[in-house]
Amino acid sequence: MASNHKFHLAAGLDLGSAWTRCVILALEDGNLRFLGYGQSPGKGWTKGRVADSGAIAESIQYAVREAERMAKVTVEAVVAGVSGTTVQGFSSRGVYEFGRPRHIEQGDLSYAVHLASRVRLEDDRFVLQMMPMDFTLDGRAGFRNPRGAVCSRLEANVYVVTCSSREHQAMVGAIHQAHLAVEETVFEPVAAAYASVLPEDRARGVALLDIGAHGTSLVIYDGDALLRAVGIPIGGDHFTRDLSQVLKVAYEDAEQLKEEYGCAILGLTSDSSYIELPSPEGRASREAPRRLLNEILEARAEELFFHAKGELAKSGMEQSLLEGIILTGGGALLTGMCDMAEAVLNCQARNGLVVGVEDWPEEINGAAWTTAAGLAMYSARLKSHKEPKRKVPSLVGLVLK
Repeated sequence: MASNHKFHLAAGLDLGSAWTRCVILALEDGNLRFLGYGQSPGKGWTKGRVADSGAIAESIQYAVREAERMAKVTVEAVVAGVSGTTVQGFSSRGVYEFGRPRHIEQGDLSYAVHLASRVRLEDDRFVLQMMPMDFTLDGRAGFRNPRGAVCSRLEANVYVVTCSSREHQAMVGAIHQAHLAVEETVFEPVAAAYASVLPEDRARGVALLDIGAHGTSLVIYDGDALLRAVGIPIGGDHFTRDLSQVLKVAYEDAEQLKEEYGCAILGLTSDSSYIELPSPEGRASREAPRRLLNEILEARAEELFFHAKGELAKSGMEQSLLEGIILTGGGALLTGMCDMAEAVLNCQARNGLVVGVEDWPEEINGAAWTTAAGLAMYSARLKSHKEPKRKVPSLVGLVLK
């Protein structure tokens, strides 16, 4: 990249129990261009919670340095992802009484949203994100952008996403230990949606399920409105542990069996075949039907998607996902996950892949990298806000909607 060519760096950091991933993008004339990526094994986590901030910082440094070497740049700040079962969400409403009918201005919308965001939280809760859903004018609901309309009572409906303050501070502290500033923290499936869900997809109703090692996070959209954000206490680690316990093999061996032979639904693979089970030294080799392996994985996958189905029902979107459900995260790589999602949720399912980034490399064009890309895109969004005079039509269309 030429040294006299003006661009902004945008970096995303996906902190996971299994892997730490970093993506660096360039924001140029409203377009996003890939520069570099890096990853390192996740360290310092216990059941999805911070256990050793020093080990996490070491993992961050390795992943970021790898991305910097590829991009030939130095990163000073990142947008980091937050996930896990400590994340909770709820709706809130703010009421702004004008006293007399008048035209609504942008400042009125902002103030009504501010009133809605003034919520009382329990101890150890932190507002991670607050997203407007719609507005109600004099009792008439469902307005997305009522600027210029006339009313005397304006109500803002917002969705508030919260997480554990203690966990959030520990994660941010680990990033600071890695000598990086934190521009923003974002609920990971929201970031994944930035990277893989276009505005027209959200308009028809869509859900995104980000399946990590120790937990899964779900967001549900109806148009621009986020209807639900929740953590589900099932992740890829549970699939592996099930195999380890039932097949009587070591955890690492179970992980390898899952990756090589596993399928989340029966009938997609040769279930009648046998697979060799790793055995400790001094013990004769063993075999097991591949069908047994897949029955174990199928049971856990079915449980995961039934959890998701319950959350869809709570949001009233069980029959309204016209764009279906999108799967991201390392857990989405298991063969048959989309098929199981379609069987349980009765809607189409696909893996979430990055869209709208120039030169995105084929080797990371998979569901495991979508969140890191979305976090970098979110960083670009923040930088575009700092330069309101700059024309960024493609970025606005892709990221800000």
